[in-house]
Amino acid sequence: MTTTVERIGQFIEYKNISVRKFEEMVGFSNGAFASQYKNNRTIGSDKIENILHVFPEISPEWLITGKGEMIRSKNNANAVKVTSGGIPLIPINAMAGIAKGENTILEYECERYVVPIFREAEFLIPVKGSSMLPKYNSGDIVACKWVPLTDIFFQWNKVYVLDTNQGALIKRVHKGSDDQHITLVSDNKNYEPFEVALSAINAIAIVIGVIRLE
Repeated sequence: MTTTVERIGQFIEYKNISVRKFEEMVGFSNGAFASQYKNNRTIGSDKIENILHVFPEISPEWLITGKGEMIRSKNNANAVKVTSGGIPLIPINAMAGIAKGENTILEYECERYVVPIFREAEFLIPVKGSSMLPKYNSGDIVACKWVPLTDIFFQWNKVYVLDTNQGALIKRVHKGSDDQHITLVSDNKNYEPFEVALSAINAIAIVIGVIRLE
């Protein structure tokens, strides 16, 4: 199967534009994509978002997973696609901007996707950094479902996204030293576990799945 970088190269050929022109259009620095393509590196989720915004004809499912056709089909009901409904893809640093109630309201604009296997997901969020390796790579997109802050019931050792006073964190949740604290644990053993007070948590969501960028 081709990588995301290789599929972008295929799209550039399909559009019959230069690599430099593509870089200018999607916000790559000059030569950045050529270098990544040559070295077969991954493309960050922020760049994926830019590409899909600039070239809305690209099938997100094809770009992210390699499945389906390069160009989106309006009749393909099973495809991952940008839509006015669907699941919002939010930047991890924007999690604090979400106001939650019976209906989730986003305080900023974001693209939305229909992902049939994640019908229960309420938002998608990109993984950044290496703290959850090897479970999640930087650039992966996790599908999440909100957990009510009132009467919280944690499933110990499950992965959650937590909006805390330290920012948004993606961690496994373990018991804390008392009922008012939890311990956040990284899968990457280079990162030490640490405690967080429940009072420092503004929002919580459980991770129910992942979309992996090659």
